[in-house]
Amino acid sequence: MPVEMRMWRIDGQDPKPLTAAALPTESELQEFLKKDPSLLGTALLVIGSEVITPFGKRLDLLAIDVDGNLHVLELKRDRTPREVVAQVLDYGSWVSTLSREDVIDIAEKYLEHPFEAAFADVFGGTPPDELNGELQLTVVASVLDVSSERIVNYLRGFGVPINAVFFKYMEDEGRRYLARSWLATSNDRSASGIAKSTSKRATWNGLDWYVSFGGDRSWDDARRFGFVSAGGGKFYTQTIRALEPGARVWVNIPQTGYVGVGTVTEPPVRFRDALVPSTDGPSPLPAQSLSGAYTNRDAETDDDAEWIVPVQWISTVPEVDAYWEKGLFANQNSACRLRQEFTLDRLARRFGVNGHDE
Repeated sequence: MPVEMRMWRIDGQDPKPLTAAALPTESELQEFLKKDPSLLGTALLVIGSEVITPFGKRLDLLAIDVDGNLHVLELKRDRTPREVVAQVLDYGSWVSTLSREDVIDIAEKYLEHPFEAAFADVFGGTPPDELNGELQLTVVASVLDVSSERIVNYLRGFGVPINAVFFKYMEDEGRRYLARSWLATSNDRSASGIAKSTSKRATWNGLDWYVSFGGDRSWDDARRFGFVSAGGGKFYTQTIRALEPGARVWVNIPQTGYVGVGTVTEPPVRFRDALVPSTDGPSPLPAQSLSGAYTNRDAETDDDAEWIVPVQWISTVPEVDAYWEKGLFANQNSACRLRQEFTLDRLARRFGVNGHDE
């Protein structure tokens, strides 16, 4: 049996049932979801409306969640259960093949801002490296009939990532209400109930790295002596030590912005063993007059120690002139591969680097 939703208003001790009414059109429900997809109960960014598919059909709404997974939202309208389910499965078979570049292209044709900036507005961070790793299909309806429920539940039993949500429109003394109910709860599915797409991970050009440089370190020191550094635990040391000579590093000061780009010249070394250029030749870094504290400089183990990576700077700016805009990549790792085209393009332009693949 389909789920029936009822609502009551409590006046004193007497519950008063609200009057159910029909939405003027399901197109109005589509507009509600475009404006606020959180009506579905989770944070989503709509990246496409009436998306034209290669086979000439128009997908009602395409959305993305914080993990980069895509959600196909198809309104039932006046179609039969068989028709709408067949349609959403057809759309899903196409959407599952979309590459990261395809997803961003669809998004930027629909959104008023760059995809990365719109993603940051909704989720407060940058998109993950992998987009469209998983897929969710949702039939959206103003009413749910027995046939739709039976077909959706049957498919879910075979691990198809499909669900149905319906909205009840109600009125009460001039006020309008919209109530939501899912056919199946979000945790009412096995791990096999998620469609795994082939990897849509952003490609890496083999050159560019992101470096987070902050804490008790000094950017003035790093600019003056030519290095980046990190330490204080395996989480930080294992990534900074992954940098190799020839890598191009883009340096971000957390909560501040990007301040420089340079090329790694030597393998990472512990702080105590680092040498820096001076008028008399290579000189120990610990013997220099430094502004930063580098509290891990004398740690006993390699995992806890401060590691120094020598860098030949290409372009730097003082910390007060750091560059940041919504959608730029940031990560808590001390270093990681920088894959995001949006960030690389913006940084190359800002710091005067002629192309991020050179």
